[in-house]
Amino acid sequence: MALIDELIEKARKTPKVVALPECENEDTLLAARRVADDGIGTPVLVSPADVIAQTAERAGVSTEGMRIVDTADAEAADALAERYMNAGRERLFSAKAARRKLKNPLNYAMMLEDLGDVDCTFCGHTNTTGDVLMAAQMIIGLADGVDVPSILALVQTPGFSGPEGDVIALADCGLNPEPTAEELASIAIAACDNVASLMDWEPRCAFISYSTDGSGESPSVERIREALSIARDRRPDLALDGEFQLDAAIVPAVAAKKVKRESAVAGRANVLVFPDLNCANTAVKLIQLFAHGKGYGHNLSGFRHPVADSSRGSSVEEMVGDIAMLVLSAR
Repeated sequence: MALIDELIEKARKTPKVVALPECENEDTLLAARRVADDGIGTPVLVSPADVIAQTAERAGVSTEGMRIVDTADAEAADALAERYMNAGRERLFSAKAARRKLKNPLNYAMMLEDLGDVDCTFCGHTNTTGDVLMAAQMIIGLADGVDVPSILALVQTPGFSGPEGDVIALADCGLNPEPTAEELASIAIAACDNVASLMDWEPRCAFISYSTDGSGESPSVERIREALSIARDRRPDLALDGEFQLDAAIVPAVAAKKVKRESAVAGRANVLVFPDLNCANTAVKLIQLFAHGKGYGHNLSGFRHPVADSSRGSSVEEMVGDIAMLVLSAR
């Protein structure tokens, strides 16, 4: 079974309430219809009611079984802004600013999520990544021990036999070009927490390098070692190790030769944290092009509550898969 089908099936067992604020887009409503019909979750359409109605008509979609939050309802927006401020958010911005931000459905959805009215927010199909990140950082905020958001990719590769079968997790695959040691530690922590929610794995995270346990020396290797130390200090409960070459991270026989000490991760890693975006992006492309693997995931790791930054080029089917992953992250 394809990984995405497995994730959808898992999501059906724990459906959640999903906010979708980009209702001017027909694909958003088509994906919402699939999510409702497949039992993945309850869609909450967050946009002006007239926009939702017009888009539904164009798309030929019924909104039965979905919740509609009319962002043009001034009285409801006033009440939401008041709840948000009463929940202690006055440290972030003024009541007037909170009310002004609710004019944007993206902000409205994330305020609903921050207050617990919805479990997660799916966006990015029409908003840019910058828009999504700004709203999520401003309204939801980062999880404890995390300095930057990041993107986790789940990669399924035919013929690969790793610690978790043919699937492995890679980070950061989309946001941080040249992370500092502190940021790299954050990426690892967020990736471990995300993969535990998504896959029910016990995360074993390897920091990937051209060097294994001191076989090479350079500023980049020193940065990785510093990142590992920071991550271990912040989250001693996680299995984190490195620096490891890729084969030492996932092949037990190679780990036995190269890692001359006890390690819960060497040869058994299921989460790979790359030193920079050049490496991570290239790794994913190599897997896709040469090994015919498939990568999944637009979930943003590192926020206090789950948010997905969908690709604007995603198909409805891909959006449904991303929403299933988002639902699993919300457990």
